[in-house]
Amino acid sequence: MKPKGWDQFLKEVAIDQNLKGRLREIFLVRFAYENWRKPDTEVWELAEAASHETYKKQMTELYSCFANDQPNGCPELDPRSKGPGKFQILREWLKDIKYPDWKQASAIPTFSSLPMIDLQTRIKVDSPIYIQRPPVEVDSCQEILKPGALIRIKAPEKMGKTSLLNTILVYAEASDCHKVYLNLRGAEGAMFTTLDKFLRWFCANISRELGIKPKLDDYWDEELFGSLVSCKTYFQSYLLEQIDRPIALGLDNLDRIFEYPDIAKDFLPMLRYWHEEANNLEIWQNLRLVIANSTEVYIKLDANQSPFNVGRQVKLPGFKLEQVLTLAKYYGFSWSEDKKQQEFAKYLIEMVGGHPYLIRLAFDALTYKNIPQNKLLEEASTQGGIYGSHLRRHWNNLQSSSKLAEAMKQVVKTKIGVQLEPSVAYKLESMGLINLVGDEAQPSCKLYHSYFLDNL
Repeated sequence: MKPKGWDQFLKEVAIDQNLKGRLREIFLVRFAYENWRKPDTEVWELAEAASHETYKKQMTELYSCFANDQPNGCPELDPRSKGPGKFQILREWLKDIKYPDWKQASAIPTFSSLPMIDLQTRIKVDSPIYIQRPPVEVDSCQEILKPGALIRIKAPEKMGKTSLLNTILVYAEASDCHKVYLNLRGAEGAMFTTLDKFLRWFCANISRELGIKPKLDDYWDEELFGSLVSCKTYFQSYLLEQIDRPIALGLDNLDRIFEYPDIAKDFLPMLRYWHEEANNLEIWQNLRLVIANSTEVYIKLDANQSPFNVGRQVKLPGFKLEQVLTLAKYYGFSWSEDKKQQEFAKYLIEMVGGHPYLIRLAFDALTYKNIPQNKLLEEASTQGGIYGSHLRRHWNNLQSSSKLAEAMKQVVKTKIGVQLEPSVAYKLESMGLINLVGDEAQPSCKLYHSYFLDNL
């Protein structure tokens, strides 16, 4: 199978090696995938060389450009050696060494400009406002290529979980995987009435995303085998058998399943079991999972059944100064060499805990509403400040539960951490209002501390 993007890869190699004119043309023709197995006697005509002898001289010159004594040359290529093996040596080096490096570097997106963006919408993976948080993206993208991989993205709301999940899926697709994105928030409530109904919805939607006709009835027997076995059989004997490449399956907003404990207690261990099956059956190595949720599920799961203690966990940190300065550049601010502006950026980070969405709101206010920096900071935690609607939303959520409101009141009133009931701590952490340091809860940022101290 032709490596994805091979033609573009060859063009960029030609640029890197400073190949020009006839040498560049000869290189692109000889190392084109469709010509790999053709003898030189056929290729020289395709390369439009004047004669076979001229072609051989040009190839000798080409090998010298990639020789082992050249910078970034092929270590095993000696153009002075006799025999026909030089083409195979250079081809294998390009295919096995240079191409994977190029694919990895080109798949993770980079951005350069900023259009007007609706701040209420998710930042897409190809959005020019997507800010990377090294080494999170690179590590995650390398992990998804491992057989049977399981990546767990954990962060509060609007921290960039969906954007990272899609970054990983895009990279996986560029690395010859089938990309499947499934948002559990997209399932209507009726799909969660029984485990069997949910699993059939789950399988049918993945089939559709893969472009494979759903054939659930051919593999499903709830009464005889049960829903979990039927679901596994459908995946193993139908979906994984149908495909010629691994599946990178992204499950977004896994929190939705937590609302249905009877389904969660079977579905979550099933994900763990499928991940572990990669150690037993080769076919399960072709399923790579990425799951995104605000925090761990607060239901009782055996440690040997939970998917939240296996695979690779990715915690999304808040923006640091480097990310904020990058975002500032996208908005047209040159803060990198301005110490005063960097101090403002540091104070903003401290105030909102580096929360990407809240920092974007600040830049939106500075850019499109022309709000002065000092006014923005002074009014940040007030009803009329730029975060007013965001803070009121959290306030309303707390008012719906006296337990949560009282717990948050305890957190903001004490100068040191306070221990909370585990279920309450889980909910406040998933809302992004607190950080847990050991067993102690603290406000996640100064903004929430100030606002809730005044309003609770």
